[in-house]
Amino acid sequence: MKTTVCVVGGGPAGLVLGLLLARQGVAVTVLEKHADFLRDFRGDTVHPSTLNMLDEIGLGERMAALRGRKAGALRATFDDGTYAIVDFTRLPVPHNYLYFVPQWDFLEMLATEAARLPTFTLLRSATVTGLLRDESGAVAGVRAVGPEGELEIQASLTVACDGRDSAVRRELGLKPVEYGAPMDVLWFRISRQADDGDGLAMRIGAGGLMLAVDRGDYYQCAYVIAKGGYDKIRAAGLEALRKQVTRRHPTLADRVGELATWDDVKLLTVKVNRLKRWHAPGALLIGDAAHAMSPIGGVGINLAVQDAAATARMLGPKLATGQPVTEADLAAVEKRRRLPAVVTQNIQRAAQRRVVDPLLHTTGRVEAPAPIRLLQRIPALQALPARLVGIGVRPEHLR
Repeated sequence: MKTTVCVVGGGPAGLVLGLLLARQGVAVTVLEKHADFLRDFRGDTVHPSTLNMLDEIGLGERMAALRGRKAGALRATFDDGTYAIVDFTRLPVPHNYLYFVPQWDFLEMLATEAARLPTFTLLRSATVTGLLRDESGAVAGVRAVGPEGELEIQASLTVACDGRDSAVRRELGLKPVEYGAPMDVLWFRISRQADDGDGLAMRIGAGGLMLAVDRGDYYQCAYVIAKGGYDKIRAAGLEALRKQVTRRHPTLADRVGELATWDDVKLLTVKVNRLKRWHAPGALLIGDAAHAMSPIGGVGINLAVQDAAATARMLGPKLATGQPVTEADLAAVEKRRRLPAVVTQNIQRAAQRRVVDPLLHTTGRVEAPAPIRLLQRIPALQALPARLVGIGVRPEHLR
């Protein structure tokens, strides 16, 4: 099988890249190792920067039609009260909110739109097993196993969008620099009632924090635990976890029984890392394959989508006209997108070190720190974290 670009990974980065390249007339094949996108506990925070980009390519209305919830602000509850800390409505953009939409719906929308284009192919249940090489040793495509057996996909360019455990990265022998994280996250659902209030709520207290994302008829809960602490929590029993959840979010006391078995709780192992070099001859790595992000700020999807937009804008014209993409071209994409990844990760690492880690080891009363109180007293300042989280560093545009 021959194509111009082989994209490995059918997540947000892979499908956005495939769609944008196919719109330029580039033959692109996207490999997704699963049969569908229905996997729970994937990131589903879509930021204004991504919503603005979808508007630019004419998908804003289709995105708005998906079943999602909008959050215009982030509130944090400490032992001494609840404080507003981020106000996205102060952003001077059309989409001045976070949009929480099930990632599988987002991906299906992208895949359906891309399937309308004659140069786009999506291969589901296709798992990469190796790389093809040309006479010079450059990557020339991938080997994979699909529903009908083994296949080879020859490509002028291979782009790894296959996440933090990237098979392409492993085959290239590239190892990211690990920056570490003091926490892991337990993900679970608890039903939501109409009188609970809406939006995005964070509960902070001794031993850590919990984020409850309003998904309409249920909360998607992120319960932060100390790194490597899952076995200890599991040994303490499910009832102990229910009590901790109730302590964090007392209004859920009558519903924590919905955590009936440990199958209802999923563990997300947090990683923060980054490759020193995002490319090799014939191959480029973007998104989590190049830079795994902490869940702080929920920015992972949006950085990956921005990487894809930059890649399509910078490489698409050459690929569409059959010109070879050089390592200098790939290095230019990396240079463009490295700064946002570095700045965002540095902020996340500072938050992990100065906020999350101390909380995980605190046993006493936790009151709102001075910066949080300042944001509460001067609401206009809440636009600053909103700009940093919602728009980010160097947002991409497609004109």
